[in-house]
Amino acid sequence: MYNVAVNGLAEVFNKTLCNLLKNIVSKSKRDWYGKIGEALWAYRTTHLTTTQATSYSSIYGIKAVFPLENQIPSLRITVQEELTAEDNSRLSSHDDEKVRPQLFQIGDLVLAVRQPIALTQRMGNKFMSKWDNPYVVKEIYTNGAYKLVDKGGLWIGTINGKFLKRYYL
Repeated sequence: MYNVAVNGLAEVFNKTLCNLLKNIVSKSKRDWYGKIGEALWAYRTTHLTTTQATSYSSIYGIKAVFPLENQIPSLRITVQEELTAEDNSRLSSHDDEKVRPQLFQIGDLVLAVRQPIALTQRMGNKFMSKWDNPYVVKEIYTNGAYKLVDKGGLWIGTINGKFLKRYYL
């Protein structure tokens, strides 16, 4: 059952939204449903006197970027893009330091990670190894993939090098 006393804030907002729509819609008043987005954007980017902030900045913690600012870059957008490019280059160089490429030669013995389907099936032993039996590298591809065969010569398939580790006798 609907209770007006409990939903007072919703009623106040609905009244505000109706007033905004009255100011935005045309004289025919038939296009109000297409203008709801504009009315909500106007409400969310208007400074509230009680909080001295917009509801958008209160929710997301940053100032709203107006659609016109995307077409005509402002100083704030330019500075943000420069910071983003600088941060991305710094982060990518940091990530590149952590990456250790797996380089295997033809004939090397490697262990391969078990496929996720095999891990999700109930094998009955939770202490089962996550690595499959040793395989032999048969071919090396330029994109970091390796063609593997088992010790008997049976073709296993092609697998990315990040899912392999060297097997030591």
